[in-house]
Amino acid sequence: MLINELSKKTGLSIHTIRYYENLGMIKGLTNEEVKSNNYKNYDDNVVERLEIIIEAREVGFTLAEIKKILTTWFESTDSKPETLELFQSKIKEIDDKMKYFKQTKKLLEKVCEKLESNGATQNVVGKY
Repeated sequence: MLINELSKKTGLSIHTIRYYENLGMIKGLTNEEVKSNNYKNYDDNVVERLEIIIEAREVGFTLAEIKKILTTWFESTDSKPETLELFQSKIKEIDDKMKYFKQTKKLLEKVCEKLESNGATQNVVGKY
């Protein structure tokens, strides 16, 4: 399929697909017999890779981490330990962020309580 069809199939813009290709995360194939254009064809493997990229971005993986995932997933013969370590590391990172956000939420709730108890006309924010 050409890049337009790939874009429609994955919901990604052509610009984003080319960006991922420039990073080496996907690869389109050119027909060496056709010299009049630089059209690239993308197969179902590219669709699968793009779906993995989309899902990994949604859960917070960086592009460098995603590239490593793709490499171990598609190119390594024994990728399970490396991939598992990467996913466990991301889970720990998410746990740390959740702890931070819970603490931040508690602090903001305390500020709100102080503001409510002191009335709307007093400026208590400057005390923090």
